[in-house]
Amino acid sequence: MTHIKHNGISLNRRGVLLTGAAAIAVAALPRVVAASTQSDIEGVGTMATITTTDGTKIFYKDWGPKEAQPIVFHHGWPLSGDDWDSQMLFFLSKGYRVIAHDRRGHGRSDPTDLGHDMDTYAADVAELVSALDLKNAVHVGHSTGGGEVARYVARAEPGRVAKAALLGAIPPLMLKTSDNPDGVPMEVFDGLRAGLAANRSQFFLDVASGPFYGFNRDGVDVNQGLVQNWWRQGMMGSASAHYQCIAVFSETDQTEDLKAIEVPVLVLHGDDDQVVPIGYSADKAIKLLKNGTQKTYAGFSHGFFATHPDEVNADLLSFIES
Repeated sequence: MTHIKHNGISLNRRGVLLTGAAAIAVAALPRVVAASTQSDIEGVGTMATITTTDGTKIFYKDWGPKEAQPIVFHHGWPLSGDDWDSQMLFFLSKGYRVIAHDRRGHGRSDPTDLGHDMDTYAADVAELVSALDLKNAVHVGHSTGGGEVARYVARAEPGRVAKAALLGAIPPLMLKTSDNPDGVPMEVFDGLRAGLAANRSQFFLDVASGPFYGFNRDGVDVNQGLVQNWWRQGMMGSASAHYQCIAVFSETDQTEDLKAIEVPVLVLHGDDDQVVPIGYSADKAIKLLKNGTQKTYAGFSHGFFATHPDEVNADLLSFIES
């Protein structure tokens, strides 16, 4: 395996900049129904789809009282809304309305090979927000989902967004370019594409059991439930969508998105993130935000909200309620 050492951080083709996360997920899920026919029973969670303007069906879960303040969760690559099960159940118990969608080509959304760019991802979110008429919402995104949050929030209609949180998120830019000379070389991302194309199933097992949760660190016990759930979510999605999304999370420059955001933003990151190293992301992002607060977790991995949900949930709750 090829290793690259940059700014004191050891990177490898399979162990860097893979985005997404996993939580302990529900094994049996009710049948998906169309948004127009979803249950209106107060306080009962619904799982449904919307159809975007280009005809793509986007799957989402919507739990809790419809009059409560909404929290919208945005998952990372190559996962699904199940990524956020722990956080959704926690905030549901606190009286919030919680929503998580599967990005196009991921999870239970249509396996389309079209529209894999950050503009379209954010536009899909805007259509979901409009369909559910969400106002004063808090948007929480991890990794690629954090990029999706930044693009959406920067362009959102007035009154739609109250706050945002970026967890292990990719902005502002991961790729090494002439304007970003300390970024990650293209050959690293080419290696990710090669690994996915050669054997996606084994590649996903290697990621989840290795750098994603820090299970490759000495003395760390592997949590097989997290590994298997990560693999399950990844294999639900489209290989084409996952392949194309590597370019999205590596090459999208979101400097201007971060500068444009007016609402308060909480930036959470682990300082042992081997996937989206903090020096390439959070440490730069916080300098671009008008109203940002950063918290760094010592020793935490990329998938820290799944390995340490109690601490992360408490920090998110404090931010939302402040």
